[in-house]
Amino acid sequence: MDYKKTFWLLMTAVVLCAFSGCTSMKKLLSTDLEEASDEDWIIGKLYEDEYVKESPYRPAGNSGDGTYKAPAGASEAARSLAAIRSRKDDKALYDALMPWMGVPYLYGGTTKKGVDCSAFVGAIYKTRYGIVLHRTANDIQQDVTFIKRSELKEGDILFFTNSNNKVSHVGIYLKDATFVHSSTSSGVTLSRFDSGYWAKRIYRYGRVKGKK
Repeated sequence: MDYKKTFWLLMTAVVLCAFSGCTSMKKLLSTDLEEASDEDWIIGKLYEDEYVKESPYRPAGNSGDGTYKAPAGASEAARSLAAIRSRKDDKALYDALMPWMGVPYLYGGTTKKGVDCSAFVGAIYKTRYGIVLHRTANDIQQDVTFIKRSELKEGDILFFTNSNNKVSHVGIYLKDATFVHSSTSSGVTLSRFDSGYWAKRIYRYGRVKGKK
């Protein structure tokens, strides 16, 4: 390992220790970083999506108008999406979301066999709006104009940070502090960003450039 790579490895270890504890540093230092992609691996660890154990989403009684039902045999996540839906909501958006509900989380996944948060958001945007987004949660920031929480509209993007204070997770805003995303523990599901883990990690709100 050359001196330059060693320097950056040690600097990254210090950052990891400062932000997420020395367990992360020990894990980093015990890993053999002799490949050409060493730097990519280090950066990936800093921006890694964290495992978040979530309870099943329980829709509020008045969040939908009761006119929509999930397909027979649909997942609990799909039933929750149908429960919050009303006639005034964006039909094309909800139709694009429904086939993805309940798909398991898979880091690097891009299909309905398994999908990560940024690939899921990207798939929905391509289907609903015909817009191609950047691939990673952090890079999707380049696709948006940042807005205030009070300006949120259906389909806007929410950005969340991990314990390293790096943007590592994205989701799509629906209504009433509810968003849809690919959760590391629950797959594609609904969650709220006004309480619990997501309230602590919400970072920014964005409207994709060119979205109508």
